[in-house]
Amino acid sequence: MNDVAARPTRLLDHIRRCNNRDLARFRPFVVADQRIGWVRDDFIERLREFGDVFEFAADSVNLASRFDTVAARTVAMSGVVRALVQNRTFAKLRNENYAVVTEWGAPPLMLLDRSAVAPFGVKAFGVHVNGHTRRGGQTLLWIGRRALDKAVEPGKLDNMVAGGQPAGLSLTENLVKEAGEEAGIPRELALRAKPAGAITYCMEGERGLKPDTMFVYDLEIPEDFVPRNVDGEFSELHLMTFDEVVEVVRTSYDFKFNVSLVLIDFLIRVGHITPENEPDYLALLTGLHASL
Repeated sequence: MNDVAARPTRLLDHIRRCNNRDLARFRPFVVADQRIGWVRDDFIERLREFGDVFEFAADSVNLASRFDTVAARTVAMSGVVRALVQNRTFAKLRNENYAVVTEWGAPPLMLLDRSAVAPFGVKAFGVHVNGHTRRGGQTLLWIGRRALDKAVEPGKLDNMVAGGQPAGLSLTENLVKEAGEEAGIPRELALRAKPAGAITYCMEGERGLKPDTMFVYDLEIPEDFVPRNVDGEFSELHLMTFDEVVEVVRTSYDFKFNVSLVLIDFLIRVGHITPENEPDYLALLTGLHASL
């Protein structure tokens, strides 16, 4: 992962970190005459053995036009992904399909295993929930710590609830599922979560490009309810004050890389980060909605 600096000195460093990429090293990935992703040059070389699936142009990688239905494209790409797992290009299948779309709300062109989303640079979506509660006269945030066996950012701090958006579920259904798995939150409480917008970023990582959209929700947790992790993805859940969250984000990369953006957005919306106390206020507002 490309850090802008060894340690952040400004909140804006997190936004810059999540939008650090060099598209000169990528070529468009085209399906049905539509650019739906970006493929890095080193990964293109891995794809050349699948000449029956891809067509290689000077300025793009194209899924062969003979795959002209959602089902046919999904089957063809599934075969490629399985082969890339077998030859150890990918560590493993995630067995969770994402819908590949040109934009949110558009009909899917195909389904793709989560393991291949970044290598093919396709748009991904997810839900993040800010769990807040009142204790001792102040509002605090429930924060998770990622388990040490997580493939991405093990041991880092995280939102109380967060997860990628799989095909076949609505955002609300996914929120309810993730809330139950990650924080033991019952359905009736999870459904009280209020949609609070979306955050976008486009980041180059070790495995490829992440043009991601995070749908953000706020959920007030009753004082007498203690979230508990169910699926083993967190080692703990604990409370932090707003000041503690700002201090950790401002001075470290202790939060998972994209979670810092969600927290900055939340603290702006509740008035804890203001134009008076944050010189980068306008740059933060703009940077939370980067072009994909």
